[in-house]
Amino acid sequence: MSKFQEKQEAIQLRKQGYSYSEILKQIPVAKSTLSLWLRSVNLAKRQKQRLTEKKLAAALRGAKKRKEQRIALVNKIYQEAGRDIKRITKRELWLMGIMLYWAEGSKEKEGYRAVGIQFSNSDAFMIKLFLKWLFDICKIERKRIRFEVYIHDNHKHRIKEIIGHWAKYTGFPDSYFPSVYFKRGNPQTKRTNIGRSYYGVLRIKVKSSSDLNRRMAGWVRGINKYYWGVV
Repeated sequence: MSKFQEKQEAIQLRKQGYSYSEILKQIPVAKSTLSLWLRSVNLAKRQKQRLTEKKLAAALRGAKKRKEQRIALVNKIYQEAGRDIKRITKRELWLMGIMLYWAEGSKEKEGYRAVGIQFSNSDAFMIKLFLKWLFDICKIERKRIRFEVYIHDNHKHRIKEIIGHWAKYTGFPDSYFPSVYFKRGNPQTKRTNIGRSYYGVLRIKVKSSSDLNRRMAGWVRGINKYYWGVV
């Protein structure tokens, strides 16, 4: 095929809405040559639409591939990091519970009335771990445990489902969740907790546990003294 014939065929393909890369697959010339041949070719609306659709499809394929690569990388990191956790000793569990409570538990303020153990979180597995700490480390009896559920009022219709969720993860029957408190939503705020994966916050309360709370404060002071020399 002569250069003239190649040029005419390239022009016809372009007028049909073919992209440069598609044309180059059929007519193997330099891209600069093709650009020179086609610079005066005006495309109809339909041809422009075809090119736009192809670009969009290519972008979507690229985004999908990048997402798959990211998911694969994340899963690889999860698996490698998970292998770092082997046997957890009783002392390690004890320290884990202290750290959890230091971050998320209610503290007794000097000069105020006694405060028992109260731990709140929306992460079901963190709740499970803290309950394990109470049972295995502190030897707390199940009958001393009380729960409170806090949810936004736009989830009132899901109360039964939400209580079922917390009952499943704590191992306690629905009857242990009599207290549900509603937080009014701010209509001016763009909230993200509106999906089916939202289950509010669960608060664990332990009856007659003010002394345990004080011991917790003492353990935290001991950590601070060990590292920083202060309490």
